[in-house]
Amino acid sequence: MKAIKHTGIVIFLIGLAIFTGTIFTGSFSLTSDELNTFINQKKYKSEIIKDELKKATVTSEDLNIFEFSSRVRAAYKASNDHYDAQIAKYNLEKNWDKKGEQYQYKIYGKPHTVSFELAKIAGKGYIKDNAGLVWWLTFGLGIIGALLFILPNYKLLGNAGIKNNGIYLESSTNRGFLAWLVLIYLVSFYLVLYFMPDYVVNWTFIFDPISKSLNGGPASQWFVYGFLYCALMLVMATRMYIKYRHNKYQILRTTSVLFFQIVFAFLIPEIMTSLNMPGYDFKNAFPLDYDFFFEWNLDSLKESGAIGLFILVWGIILTLVIVPVMVYFFGKRWYCSWVCGCGGLAETLGDPYRQHSNKSMKAWKLERWIIHFVLLFSLAMTAVTLYCYFTGTQSFLGINSQWIKDTYSFLIGAWFAGVIGTGFYPIFGNRVWCRFGCPLAAYLGLVQRFKSRFRITTNGGQCISCGNCSTYCEQGIDVRAYAQKGENIVRSSCVGCGICSAVCPRGVLKLENGPEEGRINPTDVLLGNDVDLMKLVNDK
Repeated sequence: MKAIKHTGIVIFLIGLAIFTGTIFTGSFSLTSDELNTFINQKKYKSEIIKDELKKATVTSEDLNIFEFSSRVRAAYKASNDHYDAQIAKYNLEKNWDKKGEQYQYKIYGKPHTVSFELAKIAGKGYIKDNAGLVWWLTFGLGIIGALLFILPNYKLLGNAGIKNNGIYLESSTNRGFLAWLVLIYLVSFYLVLYFMPDYVVNWTFIFDPISKSLNGGPASQWFVYGFLYCALMLVMATRMYIKYRHNKYQILRTTSVLFFQIVFAFLIPEIMTSLNMPGYDFKNAFPLDYDFFFEWNLDSLKESGAIGLFILVWGIILTLVIVPVMVYFFGKRWYCSWVCGCGGLAETLGDPYRQHSNKSMKAWKLERWIIHFVLLFSLAMTAVTLYCYFTGTQSFLGINSQWIKDTYSFLIGAWFAGVIGTGFYPIFGNRVWCRFGCPLAAYLGLVQRFKSRFRITTNGGQCISCGNCSTYCEQGIDVRAYAQKGENIVRSSCVGCGICSAVCPRGVLKLENGPEEGRINPTDVLLGNDVDLMKLVNDK
């Protein structure tokens, strides 16, 4: 069995190495006709950008993607710098007509976006010509190798059940050098995906045939990410099925997050796009879907007719009605552990690292401050955005609408949710984003904390203080401390994953939806009054 596992990890690493190496292959150059077609489609009016792009990309040289990208970005910058200088000049002269005229010549959008679009047209080479074969040499080998590494655990783990043995002993799961290598790779992947997508255009060529079959168009970096997301969850879900095979709750929960991610977050939006409809994830509630009320999205929904109106109404009802009602009856677990894609990746790919969540009081205080600040930030951004949208102004109370949207998208949407939230799994645990950054988790947590039937009940008399529950808690809750006192766990951060109950050898912990009696009075909490927790223990 160990020989099979070792073979699996070798095959996986070969697939990963080929996948990474494809970035450096192929050549990129344009013909005059290809460039003119692109410029006409983009409706560029600047003669400077036309000349600069022609000099940069219409060549007989075999440029690699890094050379091609740097030339396109330089052309973009040269054109915009020229018109910025003209705008500054006419501003000093107070020649408002000339100043306004210059804006039509500027290239709006990010340089890497223009470079990516041109690279999709300019790319040539083995990857683009043999996408199917390369898929098998990358994703195919990766999936086969990972399964060969995982499947023997069914025998090696012996009898079903979880023991707190060895979780800190392997370099890959105890913050050793392997964990740091994984962190570096994940962080690098997210940095390239968000900020340098043109560098990985070869990855999109691998998925062009799959993308065209689903949505009718070539693959973008986000299609690659979505497919990779689903593939990782599927493979690591196999590991979950084996590890937690004694627990029906975990089997059902894992199956649920797979279904909602693959069907709702990936397939349905892609199919909707192929039908000329907005590609919408119907499970993605605001404020996690932070750009739902952005101008471009509202305009897109308005232009989409009945389906756009339905999406708009559904998004509002989901946020204001369905989310709090479901939290009242089932706690935030219904979303965070059964539906959410972020939670699904954390529970599958991130499960080997769940023990790294900080259980200290300091971490708990920091968590509450940061996550509620992000929630307020998202609400303020949305309020400014909606005010500017309906009034036609650019700012509200001195806050520029575009600035606050760009700031939130960069800091929270890209860095926190992606680079830190997933990239730091191996060192800080699998729920960094969910604990400290997700505004929807903060919203759900407020409802769960003060108005919900969900709690984890404990039987302190049966607790043997093994520590499994606290070790495996991904949300940084010292579950053992509650269990020893026989206190119900009603923390707002608890996502009801149920792993603490699954790993308890004595059946001390139970996830229940019961009457609200036994919960802490929110008035006492807000006023800072003393709360006798032992009086709140559920006698059941």
